[in-house]
Amino acid sequence: MLKINKRITDKLNKMRKIEYKEAISFLLPRHYSGRKPSITYAFGYYEDEVLKAVCTFGKPASNSLCVGVCGKEYSANVYELNRLCVDGEIEIQLSYFVSWCLKQLKKDNLIIVSYADKQMNHNGYIYQATNFIYTGATKSRTDKYVEGGKHSRHYDNTKQNGLRKFRSSKHRYIFFACDKKHKKKFLKALKYGIEDYPKKENKKYNLGEYIEPIILKDGKPYKPKEDKKQLDLF
Repeated sequence: MLKINKRITDKLNKMRKIEYKEAISFLLPRHYSGRKPSITYAFGYYEDEVLKAVCTFGKPASNSLCVGVCGKEYSANVYELNRLCVDGEIEIQLSYFVSWCLKQLKKDNLIIVSYADKQMNHNGYIYQATNFIYTGATKSRTDKYVEGGKHSRHYDNTKQNGLRKFRSSKHRYIFFACDKKHKKKFLKALKYGIEDYPKKENKKYNLGEYIEPIILKDGKPYKPKEDKKQLDLF
C-alpha cells in the first residue's frame, strides 16, 4: 500500500499550477496555432523538473460562444481549454494530467468547452478519455482578416479589399468542472444536444510546425504579406 501511495504522490508532485510567462514560453515554439491564447489558469507537468506538458484555460473572446453553451445566466462560468501541448513522450497518460487539471477548477464551478480541429484531423480522443460530453461540430466559416497579424477590429473593407480568414469545422466538447449541484443546473441549461463521440484516425503534427492560415480574397486563396511578429500579437 505504501508503494502504491508513493507512486501516486510522485505523479501528483510532477503536476502544478504555473505562471503565464512559463506557459507561453513553452507553447509558442511548439503549438501548431503559433498564437498566444487568453490564459486564466495554466498547469504544467514536469519530469526531473523539466516542463514536459502544458494545459491552459481562458475566457473565450466571443461572448456569443459563452452565452451559447448554457445561456446568459451561466455565461460567466464558461471557460475554454484552449491549449494542450506535450513535448515528446511522457511517463504518464496525458489524460491523467488533463483530469488533474480539471479537478483543480472544480472549486470555481466552471463550464469548460474545448474544440478538436477537423482540418487538422483531430477528433478529440483526449476529451473522450476524460469524460467530456460531445455536442457536435461547429460550422466552417470565414472571419475578417487584417494583414500584418493585426486584430480584426482594425478591419477596413476599403483597405483590406474583402480579405477573409477561413475557419474550419471543429468538434465541440464540454466538461462541467463543478460540484454536483451546479452540474445538475448546467446540464438542464445546456443548449446543445449530446451526441455520440466521433471515431476517426487522428493525425499528428510536428512540434514547432506553424500551420499557415487559409486566407481568401474574393473567395479565392490569397497569400498575405509575411508577418514575423504575428506570434506576439495574439
